[in-house]
Amino acid sequence: ASFHCSARRPRAARVAVVLSGCGVYDGTEIHEASAILVHLSRGGAEVQMYAPDVPQMHVIDHSKGQPAEAESRNVLVESARIARGKIASLAKLTTADHDAVIFPGGFGAAKNLSTFAVDGKDCKVNREVERVLKDFHKAGKPIGLCCISPVLAAKVLSGAEVTVGHEEEEGGKWPYAGTAGAIKELGGKHCVKEAVFSLTPFYEAHVDTKNKVVTTPAFMCETELHNIFDGIGAMVKNVLKLTGK
Repeated sequence: ASFHCSARRPRAARVAVVLSGCGVYDGTEIHEASAILVHLSRGGAEVQMYAPDVPQMHVIDHSKGQPAEAESRNVLVESARIARGKIASLAKLTTADHDAVIFPGGFGAAKNLSTFAVDGKDCKVNREVERVLKDFHKAGKPIGLCCISPVLAAKVLSGAEVTVGHEEEEGGKWPYAGTAGAIKELGGKHCVKEAVFSLTPFYEAHVDTKNKVVTTPAFMCETELHNIFDGIGAMVKNVLKLTGK
């Protein structure tokens, strides 16, 4: 008698990406979101995007860098622009459906997912964002964050190790270096990471293996776009590695 044996293909990692609007100054940093999606696609992941169904803190006219008075927008509706319409309310995100979660940066993380932009170390985190971070942490599933979004993990996950790059501005190269101090005040541990190695154009990611939190500086540094893309690639690669898929 003979029998047929077919090799089973490993299941792709299922990754949730949480957006905070559309546009660096009042929502998700679009280049970061796009880079995350490209690297997840290259890594063979299945992706579902989410955003909280709440009003934005305010709307910024990105051509002027100033608030657009008397204009209001919804975070989920704006995030749907990046998701090409394929997006769900953050309230529907569960650990049972996903192997990992990733948060792009942009001021939306500090304005719409939390009040960090206004309240600093005394900030509050959107309750759905807090629930998701705590649930994934408790389930031992990896969490990726870049740019300003590591403040969310520092606030919610006590003692988490994250990076936002350097702790000094260094003549404008790291314009948001003060965030590192705020992370310490929030109870997190900040790890200095380089933007680019001296010999190789490779952006660093920090892996907190105990908490399964992976972070990279992205636009916290004034550097070329391809370096930011590569750094996000390092973050995504480590997140996918931690899923074990």
